[in-house]
Amino acid sequence: MPIAAAALALAANAAFADGPYRNPDNKNPRDVGEGTYPIPYKMPTVAEITDSLMRVRDYLDQATPTRVISSKTGQPIANLEKPVADAVVSPAKGDFSFTSYEMGVVHAGLIKARQITGDARFTAMTERHFDFIGRMRPYFKAQQAQFGLEKANSFSRLLAPASLDDSGSMCAAMIRARFAKIGPDLSPVITTCSDWVANKQVRLQDGTLARNRPAAWSLWADDMYMGIPALAETGHLTGERKYFDDAVNNVLNFTKYLYNDKLGIYTHGWNANNPDAPRFYWARANGWAVLSMSDLLDVLPKDHPGYPLVLAQLRKTLKGIAELQSGAGLWHQMLDRSDSYLETSASAIYVYVFAHAINEGWISPTTYGSIAQAGWQGLTTRINARGQVEGTCVGTTFASDQAYYYARPTSADALHGYGPTLLAGAEMIRLLTNPHVKVQYKLRTYHYMPADQLPNYGEHQ
Repeated sequence: MPIAAAALALAANAAFADGPYRNPDNKNPRDVGEGTYPIPYKMPTVAEITDSLMRVRDYLDQATPTRVISSKTGQPIANLEKPVADAVVSPAKGDFSFTSYEMGVVHAGLIKARQITGDARFTAMTERHFDFIGRMRPYFKAQQAQFGLEKANSFSRLLAPASLDDSGSMCAAMIRARFAKIGPDLSPVITTCSDWVANKQVRLQDGTLARNRPAAWSLWADDMYMGIPALAETGHLTGERKYFDDAVNNVLNFTKYLYNDKLGIYTHGWNANNPDAPRFYWARANGWAVLSMSDLLDVLPKDHPGYPLVLAQLRKTLKGIAELQSGAGLWHQMLDRSDSYLETSASAIYVYVFAHAINEGWISPTTYGSIAQAGWQGLTTRINARGQVEGTCVGTTFASDQAYYYARPTSADALHGYGPTLLAGAEMIRLLTNPHVKVQYKLRTYHYMPADQLPNYGEHQ
């Protein structure tokens, strides 16, 4: 896609030592670039971002072995000619499962990082995982047929999905890998997973993707991401407009049920049996919402009647999210509650979508460039020396009280933060290397291409 004009506005020369971060030229009180900040308030370099991304990639690679082991002994199974009942993939449980929806986001991030940097090391893990899926799918399909271990079978999500979590994110990632010519042809898995999203997931009467567990007839903002990108990529792959229509319809319907127009953000969930229940604005749910719209716009034909509607909704939501950014560059676990903790995964998603929307010409760089930049600098404080992404909220259900969300623990073992961080860093590199921008740091001014070549930012120009 064409790269749009982009601009960033952050003070140069801020010290990069452990905080607080102070501009050494702090002399003029009218200079908005001066002051003391809780984050390294400076322009990052491509090398710095790349180093962070490679550390994350290296950690993920060593943390996700693709080997078949005995769940009883933990030892590798040498003979893979005949399936055995206790055969599982290591790691067999937890967020780092190689078939989880979080891993689909990881692969999306790795593919994006390779596309932007040209470094094939980023997708070596994707190739390894997807090659393993292609080779071992017959083995675990035979295991499932012989022993009927739906829950214990490591491939159960890909053989017989039972939810959007099982199918949507990995489906979208596999289609993107196919377009990028990364890994083997996984058409049988893509067909199985896309069929679940398009035809088998429970829906409201108006076609909105819904859940009947743990609560009947509930909508989760999370499911915008678990379903909409898969529908969009299936339309991209097949050329069939019905998938694009379905994806657009779901954006508009989820917005109708969940979006708070006054706050400019989405509530986490809605239940048909109690539609007037109190609303809670969980950050990661809003991340999934804006990421789903961004992913849809990437492949939605521009002549589709839903294109301007989705774009307008993304712009409105990004404005609402931008207004809630903390002084540390990150966003709070509960977006509208500044006494809740600063959470990593949602912040990373927002950084990606802000930067991507600028690069695509969907929003004004003057308005949003520094928001993306400050967000990335906040994220750098959450990537440790090992490449672990810290401060990520663990898996979270649609709850009915604030106390639950406030008390959700954070962990570097929560895979939810890794894919978004890869996406954010890759898109920030794209923004920094955008050929159509020149930033004069000290004066915080912007120099664009000729006016007649500028993208149309609409009301945000």
